Amino acid sequence: MKIFNSIASFSSPKKTIITIGTFDGVHIGHSKVLHKIVEEAGNNDCESLVLTFAAHPRSILEKEFNLKLLNTTKEKIELLQKQNINNLIIQDFDSSFSELSGEEFAKEILAEKLNAKKIIIGYDHRFGKNRQSSIDDLIVFGQKFGFEVEQISAEEIDEIKVSSTKIRNAIYAGDIRLANQYLGYAYFFSGLVTTGKQLGRTIGFPTANIQIDSLEKITPKKGVYIVTGYWNGTSHEGMMNIGTRPTVDGNTLTIEVHFLNIEENLYDKNITISVLDFIREEMKFEGLASLKNQIEKDKNTTLNYFNHSQN
Repeated sequence: MKIFNSIASFSSPKKTIITIGTFDGVHIGHSKVLHKIVEEAGNNDCESLVLTFAAHPRSILEKEFNLKLLNTTKEKIELLQKQNINNLIIQDFDSSFSELSGEEFAKEILAEKLNAKKIIIGYDHRFGKNRQSSIDDLIVFGQKFGFEVEQISAEEIDEIKVSSTKIRNAIYAGDIRLANQYLGYAYFFSGLVTTGKQLGRTIGFPTANIQIDSLEKITPKKGVYIVTGYWNGTSHEGMMNIGTRPTVDGNTLTIEVHFLNIEENLYDKNITISVLDFIREEMKFEGLASLKNQIEKDKNTTLNYFNHSQN
């Protein structure tokens, strides 16, 4: 997959089959659309092309917009690379780009710059300055400037929308199984292992204190989770606590992972955490002995999960 950091840097001698969107999560709904453009490109000796944005357009257009995202740009690239797409353009959605009229976008960007043969897009897609142009306008512009437009059905686009919303809501609610079902893979984030208060060591459960790489990422709700960690090319089983550690009167949100059967020094390593299942809510215990007993139970739950998944 060729990656371009702007529309201006893209060129292709072949016609292109294009889809446009934020593609946050690159989930099962998105995969259907991406499969369509890849298949269409293959059948017509064209190049498949995804046009997406470095920041969510609404974060530029709406000052109050503060939606946390499922993917960083780096993660989105990694996920899109698995879809067999020929070209990915990551365009800055800045004020000048947002000032293009619908017709200017269709003519100057889609037809002339991107060499479009066909656009596959949602029936409710809006574009151009102040989002004034609709799919009906795009069809007219396509006839005028020489490209086809295929509408994604209401049912399919609803699946895409609902999936993104449901994934975010499920992660916030701790329903990781549902989130992963819609994603088609385990929700993940990456971060650097930093020095914590090392409380876990005192009760026999040393943890890696992880600082998430990006503030734009969704953090799952407080609680205990079954996870895998990935570093140095290998995957390791573990359990994760997200919370403020109320048993010791903590007040700062931390992400701590205890890896099973690992004694390696992980400080300053960058680790990717895949979240597999939710065990329980964050709780305040009477003391460290009660906390240790509960963690033992959490560990048994985690071990049973991995034992069953391997059978």
